[in-house]
Amino acid sequence: MPSKMKPRLSRGVLDMKFMQRTKVKVAKEADDEQSRALYSNELNEKMLNSNSNFIVEPSYSICEGLIDGRLSFRGMNPELERLMELEQAEKEGKTRPEQPKDVTDQEMVETYYANQAPAASKTMSKKFSTKNEFHKRKSNENPKWQKKAHFKKPRQED
Repeated sequence: MPSKMKPRLSRGVLDMKFMQRTKVKVAKEADDEQSRALYSNELNEKMLNSNSNFIVEPSYSICEGLIDGRLSFRGMNPELERLMELEQAEKEGKTRPEQPKDVTDQEMVETYYANQAPAASKTMSKKFSTKNEFHKRKSNENPKWQKKAHFKKPRQED
């Protein structure tokens, strides 16, 4: 008989709604115990208590800039070196040469400021203006001496 027998909760108690967390914890402990029993002759204490030597990354994006696994130096593997040269030439060929510009940067800046900058400054000034300034600007745009357009009834011709 085992000397230390841990008391276990019955299945009926673990199925109760308020015992769900305990049920999950007990199931996990049972799985751990089972796996230890299976691999007890292969695992030692140092392996059980040591930290992991691996780093788990959620993405493989860190591998994008790495070089290929097969390398050759000083003609040790001429076939592989030829393949590496072809890959390097292909990578260099993919970069497009700079295309000539139809419009210079200076012309583009001048055109932008001639067309867009005044409109942009007006909209920004509208955004940060106070109510009083807004009403003054509104009254300047529509003077009071101009009549407001009203709906006119159509004439009834006999």
